[in-house]
Amino acid sequence: MAVSPPDESVRQQARERSDALAKPLGALGRLEELGAWIAACQGTCPPRPIENVRAVILAGDHGVVSRGVSAYPAEVTPAMVRAFTSGRAAMNVLARQHGASVRVYDLAVDADLSDLGPEVTKHKVRRSSGSIDVEDALSTAEVAEALRAGWEIAAEEVAAGADLLVHGDMGIGNTTPSAALIAASLGLSAEQVTGTGTGLDEAGRRHKASVIEAALGRADSRVADPIDRLAALGSADLAAGVGFLAGAADARVPVLLDGVISVAAAVVCEDYAPGSMAWFAAGHRSTEPAQAYALDKLGLTPLLDLQLRLGEGSGAMAAVPLVRSAVGVLREMALLSDLVG
Repeated sequence: MAVSPPDESVRQQARERSDALAKPLGALGRLEELGAWIAACQGTCPPRPIENVRAVILAGDHGVVSRGVSAYPAEVTPAMVRAFTSGRAAMNVLARQHGASVRVYDLAVDADLSDLGPEVTKHKVRRSSGSIDVEDALSTAEVAEALRAGWEIAAEEVAAGADLLVHGDMGIGNTTPSAALIAASLGLSAEQVTGTGTGLDEAGRRHKASVIEAALGRADSRVADPIDRLAALGSADLAAGVGFLAGAADARVPVLLDGVISVAAAVVCEDYAPGSMAWFAAGHRSTEPAQAYALDKLGLTPLLDLQLRLGEGSGAMAAVPLVRSAVGVLREMALLSDLVG
């Protein structure tokens, strides 16, 4: 499926309006282009205020954790899902500062979270995923189920009035399949894309690279197809992320991407739903090399560079005030012609 782009004529109107504001040309730097992007996404200039920011956290566990690729155990994943639902995680704190909502979904957490109710568990595909170095993460039927789930989640957020979406993640070990997906999508080596994740030392990083290399070799030419790529190297939460991003783009709602997990989903989404990337902006630059390669390939420059590596959507949420500022100056600043006549 192809996705239609934001309105380029409105983007040009926004650029012209920005040039006419009471300031030197280009004086507001990247805020000017950010405001023009939002205007193009909305199809109106000046753009409407960003009033309904809605974040979605897609959670799942990853069989590859058993290979020693993470500094933390898988038991942290369900504990953090419970923290999100009780409003005590970093993402909740940041979202409260900006009046944003946060919803979390269990796509493949390796635990029974049924006590949290269907609001969390209704899209669960399976418990954990296959260890991608020796087996597929998912069946193609499970990929399809996860893609549908992500699309439905996006549709629910759009129906609730979202004018800006934030894609977040939770899952111990998720930087490994994310790096593998980026490597497979962009033709990179395991060594190029492998970072330290949640805090591996250099020996741990090298071991992680060897696991990713084995996964890429096992998947081989199947990675040409985005569905097969997700089945071989992804996970249910990553596949749901692709569906979520595609659904948002199809509904013409802009999305702030977070770190390497979010960007990995975006890279695959561009193959799955060509043109979707025009609806995404990079909230921040993470410390993972795979994200840097992917952002460069996609032509996205992060709004923030704070050395964050938490995930959850935290870096994207921290960038929300910049988006609102970009819209505000385009809407509310005086035109130079109004001041000097």
